[in-house]
Formats: sequence, structure tokens, C-alpha cells
Amino acid sequence: MTPAALFDRLAATYDAQWTATAIGRAQRKQVWNAIDPLFRAGDRILDIGCGTGEDAAHLESRGVRVYAIDASPAMVRIARSKGITATVRTAENLVPAGPTFDGAISNFGALNCVEHLFLVAGSLAGVVRPGGRVAICLLGRVCAWETLHYALRFQFAKAARRWAGQASASDITIHYPTVAEFRAAFSPHFELQRWTAIGLFVPPSYVPLPGACIRALTACDRLFSRVPLLRSLSDHRLFVLVRKPC
Repeated sequence: MTPAALFDRLAATYDAQWTATAIGRAQRKQVWNAIDPLFRAGDRILDIGCGTGEDAAHLESRGVRVYAIDASPAMVRIARSKGITATVRTAENLVPAGPTFDGAISNFGALNCVEHLFLVAGSLAGVVRPGGRVAICLLGRVCAWETLHYALRFQFAKAARRWAGQASASDITIHYPTVAEFRAAFSPHFELQRWTAIGLFVPPSYVPLPGACIRALTACDRLFSRVPLLRSLSDHRLFVLVRKPC
């Protein structure tokens, strides 16, 4: 199965299973807090792997112009139903139309489905202007919550599934690059300015916790999300890059 086919199957229930949950809202708010200062009203932004269009809708509510793409036709249809300008396209095959965009985003592991991130970096370089900001949120190589959750259930293969750098899930391969691997893939065209934890204390969506607990853990994330070493244990990592001069 291709990633596009998998997300076609998930599209109808994606918002209910992730976007609208307490954990989904908490992790997405963390991302928004980090990316909102990167873009101004009037900027033209590319949203890679837009899913149902939640991030695009948020940015457009702030006056940012968003052009969204996703490999899943079903996800694109839902994004369009929310008023988002979206089309079916993969991150590795953007049309090199010159410095068309002021920046780009890719949220919640859309690019974990891509084996060779340098292809995405080269593709992005053809459409993002020099000095443009790019924010990419990926699943991390080690997630403390995931390891603990499955180890306590004696599901040790799942507890360590990210550690090898790739794993199979729902008949597709998910890749978990290290920070060094991510930096190397983008370094020909982009400079990595910083990265921060997303979901360090807030757990992955399959860990059931009450809403009050999620709110308390969200406050912990705000305090510790940039602490070296500790941030490497988070569910996701948010990388902020800047396009180098041509």
C-alpha cells in the first residue's frame, strides 16, 4: 500500500481521531505557537502534506496566503471543502517555478513517509525564496512515551520500533531520521536555525489521559521543549530552517 492510499482510507475519520482530540489540539497548538511568528499577513506559504487543511485554515485566519498539497486525493478533497486552495502532489515533485513562496510548512510527520529527504529539500529549494522560513514537524527517532507505553504492556517490538530508523506500519514504511540526518539532507539549500520538541510531556494520541492531565503536561512542554537531550525524547520534533542565498 502507498502512503497516499493509506491516508485516503483515514481521511474521513482523521479529524475525529486526531485533530479534535485533547492530545491533537495540544500538540498542534504547540506547533502553531512556534510557526506563527515566522510568517506575516500577506506571505505566500506552501503547506506540504496538508491533510485535512487544519494548519492551512489557521494560517489563513491570520492573513497568510496558503497553497496546500497532499499525496492523498481524499485529504485534498476535505481540505478544499474547508475553503483551502489544495491540490494532489508529492513533496518530492514540486514544480520548480522560481522563488514563488515566502516559506513552507509540513506538519505532524507527513515527511516521515519520504525515504530520501534530500529530494524534498531540492524540490523546496526551487520554490522558496532566499531568506524564506521553512517549518517541518517530524516524528522523532526516540519517543519516551511510546517506549514506556508499549514496554509496560510487554510489547517490546513496538516499544523500540523507531530506534532502527524505520518501521512498517499499516503496510507502509515510516522513516525516523536523526537530527544530523535531517540537517545533512537540507544543508545544501537550507540552514537549520533551531529545533524544538513537540509532544515531550504531552503523549502520542494512543495514550489515553484525561483532559486536565493533558493541560498540565502542555504547561510542562512549554517549559522544557528546548532543553538539550530532553527534547530528543519527544513524539515529534519541529525544525525551523531558512533558505540559503542562491
